[in-house]
Amino acid sequence: MKKLLFLICAVIVFCVSSCIEDDFTTSSSDLLEFSTDTLSFDTVFTGETTATKRFLVYNRHKKQLNISRIYMDGIPEGARFYLNVDGRSGEEFSDIEVRGEDSIYVFVETHIDVNNENLPFDIFANLKFRTNGVEQAVVLRAAGQNAHTVRDWHIAENATLSTDRPYRVMDSIVVEEGATLTIPAATTVYFHDKARIKVRGTLVAAGEQGRPVTLRADRLDNVAGEIPFDLMSGQWDGIQLERQSFDNEFRYLVMYGSSTGVVADSCGVLDRRKLYMLNSVLHNSAGSVLASRHSWIDADGCEFSDSKDGVVDLTGGKHTFNNCTFANYYLFDAVTGPILSLWYVLPDDKIYDNPLMSARFNNCIVYGNASDISEGDLTGSDVLLQYCLLRSTGTDDNNFFNCVWGGDPLFYTVREDYIFDYRLRNESGAIGKGSRELCPPSVQFDLYGNDRFLSDDIDIGAYVWIPESEETEQ
Repeated sequence: MKKLLFLICAVIVFCVSSCIEDDFTTSSSDLLEFSTDTLSFDTVFTGETTATKRFLVYNRHKKQLNISRIYMDGIPEGARFYLNVDGRSGEEFSDIEVRGEDSIYVFVETHIDVNNENLPFDIFANLKFRTNGVEQAVVLRAAGQNAHTVRDWHIAENATLSTDRPYRVMDSIVVEEGATLTIPAATTVYFHDKARIKVRGTLVAAGEQGRPVTLRADRLDNVAGEIPFDLMSGQWDGIQLERQSFDNEFRYLVMYGSSTGVVADSCGVLDRRKLYMLNSVLHNSAGSVLASRHSWIDADGCEFSDSKDGVVDLTGGKHTFNNCTFANYYLFDAVTGPILSLWYVLPDDKIYDNPLMSARFNNCIVYGNASDISEGDLTGSDVLLQYCLLRSTGTDDNNFFNCVWGGDPLFYTVREDYIFDYRLRNESGAIGKGSRELCPPSVQFDLYGNDRFLSDDIDIGAYVWIPESEETEQ
């Protein structure tokens, strides 16, 4: 009986072993498939590790596949890759089984050491899989960027940023009183979480057409899926022009993704200009993109767009905006304020010894998913909107002259597709409705280099209308 029982057990073991062996395919034609042939990482600052990327390894066959070896090949000097295959971390793996008609995940991170490259550079390596004697590979591609990294940088004398590579601000730049910081054309400054620029002296962004100065957050990857961090506000603090700061200039500046935008602190001095802006963009801030407190600010050909708390907030002061676009299609939360907030404009508003607001808005668009202007009667104030396009309906009076009421600028913006482009489509209500007499020479060319003065029919807003067939080429 014992011999019979042993024989039965042996037969069972043999059969099970045979089934297990038969469950694996060893044919060289039965190979893996991958969810991608190239795994690309977002640009990473050198000295840091990328966000994690993943891909799937498929076994499309009925029987199991045994991956005899998984390893990296062709890793360039100064780069490291971190792997996790089917829940196991390591540098190399052997005998990884993939059940029939199933898949496993592979997670990858990369780290690129600091080097002497000034321009962004790519690195490539191969992640190889050996199955049934055949090798297959997924290409790993990463982009590195060296940067001048600054922490708690106090500038006490005139300084100009280098143009060889971008800057990365980890906490703050402070421009002390009496000093001027100049940011040359085509310079990008990245800001880490809560980083800011404080200006007690003077800040000059010396951008040029086609070579803007860019101020943005330092997250270069995606929030989720294909949605980039570029779309998110509140990633860094902003720019604060303190009381003693004057003669600041932003020419061809593009700034986005901040928490507080540009804040011009109260100085109570209106015989010296706080800030001049030309063909610049302040975009996508958790707070107003521009907040001015009893300051003198002029802006020509500028875009102010997208903010949870309302786009531009002006209290008292002296302001002139020529051919500017104020727009709000803020994406990630309900907008809580009007596009344009005007405070301290009438004698009843006066609670301390600062002059009331003097403001001119010439050839401007005020439009979006919020009310145009803060509630209140402007009668008797020194606020004048001339040849402006407004979403609200109304009629001209002493504060509104030749305005387009209830118009539609027909922006290229498609909020649902994350497109925020405030140029004008064909049939826009802003085309040709502006005043040539109200255009200073400085607004002749818009941000894109289009000549506003080629026609006597002046378009309202920051951007010259270009027929759509030509617009797509810009």
